[in-house]
Amino acid sequence: MLLVKRNPDLMPTLFNELMNWDNWNNCSSDAQGTMPKMNVSESNEDYEIELCVPGLSKEDLNLSIDSEDNLVIEMVEGEKKEEKKEGRHFLRREFGQLQFKQLLRMPENVKRDDISATVTNGILHIVLPKYTEAEKRAMGKSIEIK
Repeated sequence: MLLVKRNPDLMPTLFNELMNWDNWNNCSSDAQGTMPKMNVSESNEDYEIELCVPGLSKEDLNLSIDSEDNLVIEMVEGEKKEEKKEGRHFLRREFGQLQFKQLLRMPENVKRDDISATVTNGILHIVLPKYTEAEKRAMGKSIEIK
């Protein structure tokens, strides 16, 4: 039996799927067919997350931050009407309505109010800006002693 230890920290959570080299070369879903492929990068200014969401628009996606400070990425695509053609029935049907929900633990140094996202050419691009060292020091709070 193979035991897997899961680390709840940000980087292992974000990078677990990326370390599977077989997944790096395509823009398709995983074995369950519901989770889009994801790229995560970091610079001194921000974290960037890219998800492969071909065929989806911004109206089909929802981003939020939950009560446990996780970034929640989910598909909220409305139900599509099934087209029926008279005299035709499916022998095999692989197109369907997929749903996904991804939770990513955010690091403490992310400016929650400045997170931005765009969808272009089937790629959801999310930018998580970081606090600078000066901003972190300015956030410090002095407590008055009474």
